[in-house]
Parts: sequence; structure tokens; C-alpha cells
Amino acid sequence: MVNGDALVQKRRELQEAMNFLAALASGMEQVVGRGATGMSFVAGRSLGKRFAQGARKTTDLLEALEEVRRVLAANHCAWGFEVFNPKAKPEVVTQSADGGLELMLVFRDCMIRQSLFRFGHAQQGSLCTMMYGLFSGALEAITGRRAELDIVHAGENACLKRLRLRAPAPEGEKGAGA
Repeated sequence: MVNGDALVQKRRELQEAMNFLAALASGMEQVVGRGATGMSFVAGRSLGKRFAQGARKTTDLLEALEEVRRVLAANHCAWGFEVFNPKAKPEVVTQSADGGLELMLVFRDCMIRQSLFRFGHAQQGSLCTMMYGLFSGALEAITGRRAELDIVHAGENACLKRLRLRAPAPEGEKGAGA
């Protein structure tokens, strides 16, 4: 068990590494331009799939989110999230016209967001995209369906994101959307 002082020290060390990563991302975005976000997403998605290789498979979205939470924790990713369900909305998970599933998620304790604020770098850039890729890749490995995570609101204390899980590919189109 890690005592309080040791935990604070580990968090500080991680924060310093994240500051370096924010500076690196800023430089990459300046040199590479818009391609930096695509590169970051692909890298994150590959890592998420690798992290979730041994995860329990499920097609139930809420169960899959719990498994993503477990996968993140098992890989030392402190990235807390929760399902957001406004009172006016009767269902947490909704089905889109194309057969996909959607729900809203709130991400509160995000080291990326904290590092970006400390560095003075804008949110929604390549580091955020890398984390979306990581989350999406893990969810794809667990559900077998393509996942997309879009920012609805990026704030100082939390980010609200829309999670879309695409409809399963019709039989015979197994590689579609991969």
C-alpha cells in the first residue's frame, strides 16, 4: 500500500512527465499540423486494443464500459469516467437510426486535461485525441464494434463526451469500418 506522501510524490512525478508530453504534443502539432491528431488517435487506439487483449468480451455497452474501467486500472491509467444521464432523458443508452448505440460520458480526473492547463496548451488537440483513441481501442477490443468518442464540452473541471458504438457490420463485411 502506498502512503499519502508517497502517492503525492508519484503524482507529482507523473505530472512532470505529462508536462513534458504536453510540450512535445504542442511542438508536434506546430510541425506536423492537423495530421498530428490523426497520428495520435491511431497510436492511442493501437495501445487501447493491446491493453484490452485479455479483457472479457461483451456486446452490452454498460458492461463493456465497466470492463474498460478495469482495463484502464490494470494498466495504471487513472482516467475516471461516469455515465452522464440528464433527468430529462429517460434512457442512458440510445439507439441511432443506423443501429449504433450512443451515450454520454463525463471525464473528471484527467491527467491530460490537467497537464494541458498547467502547460497553457489548448484542449482537444493531439493529446486528447490520443486518449480518445486509447478508450475507443479498448472498447472496440471488448465489444468487437467500432467506437467513437467525441467532445461535446471541454471544461476546466470535466469533459462531456458522446460515445458512439457503431452498428455491427453486416455478415460478409467483417473488415468494414476497421
